[in-house]
Amino acid sequence: MKKGFFSLLIAIFLMTGFGKNVNAQSLTFCEGVDDNGSPTNPSEVFNIPSDGGYFFFLVTLPYAINCTSISYKLYKVDDSGDETYSTTISQDDMNSTWTWFYKKVTFYETGVYKVYVRDCNNELLTSAMLQIKFQ
Repeated sequence: MKKGFFSLLIAIFLMTGFGKNVNAQSLTFCEGVDDNGSPTNPSEVFNIPSDGGYFFFLVTLPYAINCTSISYKLYKVDDSGDETYSTTISQDDMNSTWTWFYKKVTFYETGVYKVYVRDCNNELLTSAMLQIKFQ
């Protein structure tokens, strides 16, 4: 009887949406960011000139960042899915009350990248993958 009641509670929990992460943090790659924090032309694939090109990393959170700096740790991903550290980009001009922020980033190399966003306590905020191609 207890097992059936427990299963019923889980079913109700899932059906009512309590199990959904509606306001999850996210990392969006885009060509620009408007004054309200909305991305312009978001994509996971960017074509850049052979001498380099830039776009923006937009981070949105369901809470205030509570830090004055964050870091973007970039890893290059090979065909088998293995990650190799590439670089770290710091952002030190943060306001601890921000719930969204962005950084203009220039790339010079093609490839698939995984980007991890970490706060000032080195806690993972969010991550995402993108692909860079030459035009």
